[in-house]
Amino acid sequence: MLKKPSFYLLTLGLLLFVAVPLRAAEFNLTDITGKAHKLSQYKGKWVLVNFWATWCPPCLEEIPDLVALHENKKNNVVVLGVAMDYRSGEQVKDFADSMLVSYPIILGNRKSAAQIGPVEGLPTTYLYNPQGKLVAHQVGAITREDVESFIRGAEKTTRK
Repeated sequence: MLKKPSFYLLTLGLLLFVAVPLRAAEFNLTDITGKAHKLSQYKGKWVLVNFWATWCPPCLEEIPDLVALHENKKNNVVVLGVAMDYRSGEQVKDFADSMLVSYPIILGNRKSAAQIGPVEGLPTTYLYNPQGKLVAHQVGAITREDVESFIRGAEKTTRK
């Protein structure tokens, strides 16, 4: 389960969604269709950036939940998938098509990852709030329920 932003770390195989310093950030990534994605263009939406690889079992397990998050417009979430450690762009595209991925896929590298944050393992996920602030990140798999719960908690805190 995702936790509200805080400074504690979950270990022993539990989900690791830790708070990160609230700071403004910008990134500029180009997906496999040639479309540019900048954080600033998603103002007003939650932005989830997920680093993954085709050979990574936990990455593959979370793809259906990420697709559901991206497609459920009530969530107000945009998912961007950043493929890492791949043989070719065509291989990534074919794989994403076979998994019915509907969110944008970026061919990642060290330079693109550096715009977001460290990628210490796969999958790694970063979450930005609707104001464009980096509010959390996790090394390890996430679920749709985890993200939705985190967002609900953050929105409750904001409304108070």
